[in-house]
Amino acid sequence: MARFVFITGGVVSSLGKGLASAALGALLQARGYSVRLRKLDPYLNVDPGTMSPFEHGEVFVTDDGAETDLDLGHYERFTGVHARGTDSVSSGRIYSDVLEKERRGDYLGKTIQVIPHVTNEIKDFISIGEDEVDFMLCEIGGTVGDIEGLPFFEAIRQFSQDKPRGQCIFMHLTLLPYLAASGELKTKPTQHSVKELRSIGLQPDVLVCRSEQEIPEKEREKIALFCNVRSDAVIPAYDLKSIYEAPMAYHKVGLDQAVLDAFQIAPAPKPNMDRWLDVQDRIHNAEGEVKVAIVGKYTQLEDAYKSIAEALTHGGMANRTKVKAEWIDAEIFEGSDAAPHLEGYHAILVPGGFGERGTEGKIKAAQFAREKKIPYLGICLGMQMAVIEAARNLADIKDAGSEEFDHEAGKKRFEPVVYHLKEWVQGNHVARRKVDDDKGGTMRLGAYTANLKDGSKVAKVYGETAIEERHRHRYEVDIKYRDKLEEQGLCFSGMSPDGRLPEIVEVKDHPWFIGVQFHPELKSKPFAPHPLFADFVRAAVEVSRLV
Repeated sequence: MARFVFITGGVVSSLGKGLASAALGALLQARGYSVRLRKLDPYLNVDPGTMSPFEHGEVFVTDDGAETDLDLGHYERFTGVHARGTDSVSSGRIYSDVLEKERRGDYLGKTIQVIPHVTNEIKDFISIGEDEVDFMLCEIGGTVGDIEGLPFFEAIRQFSQDKPRGQCIFMHLTLLPYLAASGELKTKPTQHSVKELRSIGLQPDVLVCRSEQEIPEKEREKIALFCNVRSDAVIPAYDLKSIYEAPMAYHKVGLDQAVLDAFQIAPAPKPNMDRWLDVQDRIHNAEGEVKVAIVGKYTQLEDAYKSIAEALTHGGMANRTKVKAEWIDAEIFEGSDAAPHLEGYHAILVPGGFGERGTEGKIKAAQFAREKKIPYLGICLGMQMAVIEAARNLADIKDAGSEEFDHEAGKKRFEPVVYHLKEWVQGNHVARRKVDDDKGGTMRLGAYTANLKDGSKVAKVYGETAIEERHRHRYEVDIKYRDKLEEQGLCFSGMSPDGRLPEIVEVKDHPWFIGVQFHPELKSKPFAPHPLFADFVRAAVEVSRLV
């Protein structure tokens, strides 16, 4: 039976609850425990799949095809535990399920209310798979006091009462602001946040206090006194140079010990921190630096490409090289030469995206990388743009484009080298989609197998010829152009098992030019860098040595 840690936040948002949760999961693993992490989000969207990247950051996709919050990416990167669709839920999903049951008559005509029907649905979600692990860490999105979060706070209060004493604890993150004028750290916001939490029936067992300044022992004792928390359970959280310092940093200030003490686990197993010592060593002892241009369309918010940024860092760690990623808006050279914007970089990466905006700039980036022999990694839309570029400039299909852009414009303008995928094999059945289907959850989502061509560059990179990667897209490269493109040197080196869907393309006479339809960044971890990113950075290092 799992022990539950509920992680909440107060004072302000963006304190790093997801990072603290992930680091705690890693620390519990280091002590020999099995863990699973969950995110409960109060927003009314059914899932983040239809939310703008500018609004919410990236959408993290699980093996089983769930579109989830980006915090699940942190959870996977720090623990290596593959997230599931049952590890992420929103108010929208909870209410949708409750109303669906009401329509079916499951509630036998009763009046449907937040308590008990909504809270029971939340508790049922929290309970999924509780017998599988030693610890279940559940992060509640938002901050205490948010009106939309009240059903979740009430649900975890009830849940803790339903369980035997000592099976649930509460960890609360707050902010200690520093007032430069008076030279003081102020504890009052933390006190008020805990007061708000206690007013709805939740007493924190562990307080994690974010601060830009060192927290004196006197202030920790004051917080402990007024918040009714043991002084050794008031944990400081300082700014770090790298998020991968978090497990070691939290361990040094006693977070994992405070959690185990709250559960009265004694004596606690000793931690093995070798994995994180190696990660820190690789971050801080890089032997060189490469510059990578990320040509995207959501570059104003780096969280839109969070997993890509982290996967590049992991690739750098694999090569003991610092990766300096620079974000370039694809629109800035749509009507001009790309060279002035891309010269000087050791590699170019074009990530995924939706819609036509910025695509001509991405096509120019692919052309520049191909012609100048610069390492290129195209992901999802980045692969499609590389195929369109090759079709236009190598295979003489001058009006090559994507059906997505014609659909957006409402008229035919291109020869669709990339088309809307209407059916594909998903598990043991055929999935079918129409262009005008609802946007949410209607893409090719989750893990699919790809077969790699013997002797190809990607087969050498992976070290095998059968791989499984995660997808999130509606449009595919049309296989009917394969022969014409391969005659011009664009090799289709990865295909779906039925041979119908191109998964990987690569340019034959090029040091490193690969496009993939899937999202390899979603499976990369600091202690297990994805092979594509590791080899991409290796290729960039080779270029840097020639400059």
